[in-house]
Amino acid sequence: MTNSEKKENQTHFGYEQVEQSAKAGKVANVFHSVAENYDLMNDLMSFGIHRLWKRIVVEFVRPREGQKILDLAGGTGDLSLKIAPHVGDRGQVILSDINGSMLSIGRDRTIDNGLFHNIKCIQVNAELLPFPDNYFDCITIAFGLRNVTDKDKALAAMYRVLKPGGKLLVLEFSKPILPGLKPVYDFYSFKLLPKIGKLVANDEDSYRYLSESIRMHPDQGMLKKMMEAVGYSRCDYINMSGGIVALHRGYKF
Repeated sequence: MTNSEKKENQTHFGYEQVEQSAKAGKVANVFHSVAENYDLMNDLMSFGIHRLWKRIVVEFVRPREGQKILDLAGGTGDLSLKIAPHVGDRGQVILSDINGSMLSIGRDRTIDNGLFHNIKCIQVNAELLPFPDNYFDCITIAFGLRNVTDKDKALAAMYRVLKPGGKLLVLEFSKPILPGLKPVYDFYSFKLLPKIGKLVANDEDSYRYLSESIRMHPDQGMLKKMMEAVGYSRCDYINMSGGIVALHRGYKF
C-alpha cells in the first residue's frame, strides 16, 4: 500500500490519525467510559447552558401531533424527551445512538418519564440508517456529527430518510467568532476541562479527546457547504454563545 493510499484510509480521532475502520470503536470506548456521568458532565462543562441550546433546537423542530422524528446520536435522550409530548400518541420519536451504554441510559429515562409509548430506542450507525426512504418529518443530531467517521455519508443517509419538505437540524460545537473568545475557550477546553473530567468522572483522556474532536470538526461555513453538496436546500445556521455552538438547518425538497 502506498503512502497516499494509507492516508486515504485514515481519519482523525481527536488529533490522532487512525485507520477509518478503527475510529468507531475508539469513539465507542470514549462514550462507554463517560456514559454514567454524561449528563452531570454536560451541566458542569457548559455551566448548564446546554439545556438552553437544546430548547432552541426544539423550537426549530416545531414538533406537531402525528409527526415522525429521528433523534440521531440522541444519547441519554434530552431532545427526545422534550419532543415526544408534542407528537402525541399518533406520532413517534426514534431515540437512536451507536453507543449501547448511552442508549441504555436514554431508554431508562424514557421509561422513568412515562414516554416509552411514543419513544422507540434503536441502536444505529448514522452512516447506515435502517429506515425507509422519505420517512421522517425532521431529524436532529446534537453533538454527535463530529464523532461520525464519514460525515458526508451520514448526511446523505439522513437526506434519504427525510420526507420531502422535511428538515435536518445539526447542533454542534463550532468555531468561536466573538473577538477575544478563542484563547479563553482554548484554555478552558485543554487545561480545565480534562481536569474536571478526571475529578468528576475519573476520566481525563476522554474529555481531552472531546476537546480535540471539536477542533477537528468543520467550521460553520464548511458544514453548510457539506450539507448543500449532499442536496439540502435553504441551508443556514445560527451561532450560539459566540460561535462556540452552532445550529445548522437544511431542508429536503
